[in-house]
Amino acid sequence: MAKITRAEVEHVARLGRLELTEDEKERMTAQLDAILGYVDKLNALDTSQVEPTTTVIPMVSVMRDDVVRPSLDREEALANAPDRADAFFRVPRIIEG
Repeated sequence: MAKITRAEVEHVARLGRLELTEDEKERMTAQLDAILGYVDKLNALDTSQVEPTTTVIPMVSVMRDDVVRPSLDREEALANAPDRADAFFRVPRIIEG
C-alpha cells in the first residue's frame, strides 16, 4: 500500500509553488513513498535503550581558549590605514546623506 498519493504530491507541489511535469509527479510519488517506507522501518526499531545524541561522531572543539591580553595601541592599528581622520579609519561614503 502506498504511503503517499499522487494527489498529495500535487498538493505539496502547489504549496511550494512548484510546477512539476507528469513524469516528475510520478517520480516524486515513488521517491517519497520509498522514503516513508524507510521511516516506517526505523520506527519499527526498539530504541528505548539507546541514549539520545546530537551526532554519532565525537565532536572536538578546534578553537583555542580565549585569553585576555592587551589589544593594539590605536596608533599601531591605524599605522597602515590608507586614509584616516584623527583616530578613525576614513572610508568612502556609500550612503548619500
